[in-house]
Amino acid sequence: MSLVTDIADAVAAEINAAPGSPATFNQTFTAVRKVVPAYELSELTELKVTVVPKAVEISGSTRSASQYDITVDIGIQKKLPATPEMDAEVETLGMLVDQIAEYLRRRPLSTAPFASWVSITNDPVYAPEHLLEKRVFTSVLTLTYRAMK
Repeated sequence: MSLVTDIADAVAAEINAAPGSPATFNQTFTAVRKVVPAYELSELTELKVTVVPKAVEISGSTRSASQYDITVDIGIQKKLPATPEMDAEVETLGMLVDQIAEYLRRRPLSTAPFASWVSITNDPVYAPEHLLEKRVFTSVLTLTYRAMK
């Protein structure tokens, strides 16, 4: 499990090291790595960006090395105020999700140079049931990195 945790830590560190964060991202936040991304509703009044280890797939590469595809999720969550401008707020947070994805796309991880970026998926773009039931914007980026060992 340490390899996937190392990659998750490296992803959180890379996001937090973004140059000129307000210039890179349209909102200010600190990404944290957690094992369980559970928050009380009251905690979500502040924007939460949480990096979670997700999966490791190991396959043969050569006779002496294996290929590790490591997957981590980045959850972006925020409770929205009760206003009629929910669409505009969802759009602003959606832009942040896009900015994080673009920032990490093809970017080497400074603290995990042994891993190479493979792909990013944004599913869900936002969770409609969270918006309807609790007025919480929730989006998940899934990143895959590859390492040889």
